[in-house]
Amino acid sequence: MLMTDSAMSRSTIPSTDLGERLQAKIDGKTKPPGSLGRLEELAMQIALLQETTEPEIRSPLCLVFAGDHGITEEGVSAFPAEVTYQMVLNFLSGGAAINVFARQNGLHFRVVDAGVKGDFEAHEKLIQSKIAAGTVNFLTGSAMTVAQCDEAIAQGRRIVAGWSAREGTNLLICGEMGIGNTTSAAAVLHALSSLPAEVCVGRGTGVDDEMLQRKLDIVQQAVERHALRGADATSILRSVGGFEIAMMTGAYLEAAERRILILVDGFIATAAALLAVRMQPLVTQAMVFAHKSDEKGHAAMLDLLGASPLLDLGLRLGEGTGAALAYPIVLAAVNFLREMADFASANVSEKTE
Repeated sequence: MLMTDSAMSRSTIPSTDLGERLQAKIDGKTKPPGSLGRLEELAMQIALLQETTEPEIRSPLCLVFAGDHGITEEGVSAFPAEVTYQMVLNFLSGGAAINVFARQNGLHFRVVDAGVKGDFEAHEKLIQSKIAAGTVNFLTGSAMTVAQCDEAIAQGRRIVAGWSAREGTNLLICGEMGIGNTTSAAAVLHALSSLPAEVCVGRGTGVDDEMLQRKLDIVQQAVERHALRGADATSILRSVGGFEIAMMTGAYLEAAERRILILVDGFIATAAALLAVRMQPLVTQAMVFAHKSDEKGHAAMLDLLGASPLLDLGLRLGEGTGAALAYPIVLAAVNFLREMADFASANVSEKTE
């Protein structure tokens, strides 16, 4: 069950006194006030989330959720659907971009089979959570049943809850893999906002102009066919989403309730973030937006969330790569608050009034 606004407020909104003590601590470091810019804002957000003046990052986790999409039957991707399965094998063998960045930054890494066509042998890096072998083509029906959608959200919650209990994880990155999922994410954006489809739909895997127009038409048709204008987030997710998007949504909801910092990745991950925020607005307190994706529509998502991303590197890969690259910035924000000397301890004269 989701927490109510009042329950979540008691869980995540700290006292005014803590905020004042944190600001005094930040201002007391050996630097001019505000001179560390966004790092100071990040340090404050993380410390308030953890309800302490000594925040820390413990056992950071990157989960890559993988799922196939029935909408690929409509020719919306430059890559065949079987690439989802093949890329999961690549993740498990350590050869993808996210593997490189996760190793570089000391992140725990797991792949979640949320709904890939095909079965995998047991692997220490694989979490078997398959709901079904891909979603239904959402031009012909709802992408998933009510039961499937509920179970996918619940699975995302359980995975995060388990890692938190076992490892003490307090930072989460959700990445994704799923041929066709930019079409789902664009449909989610189009349904949740009043934005025209042209703003929401991008080239994804690099489709040509003809395929791009096809994607745009499909997104418009799907939102109209399922009557999603003004619909609640769960109905939108069930109608045009993906199993990996649903599991990420659940993961975000659980992480926020446990005061786990969420480092949000790109277009697909932010679609899940939008859905989670529509379900529980206070989830934003736990979210840091890692980067601005080059995928069309992501800037609009960030605007809807009032988010200011840390990086803008022209990325559009997904997998959690942008969040993994932003992780050292988050770590720096925590470390300066914990380790940087203040004026008194360093015998440095403070600014004169």
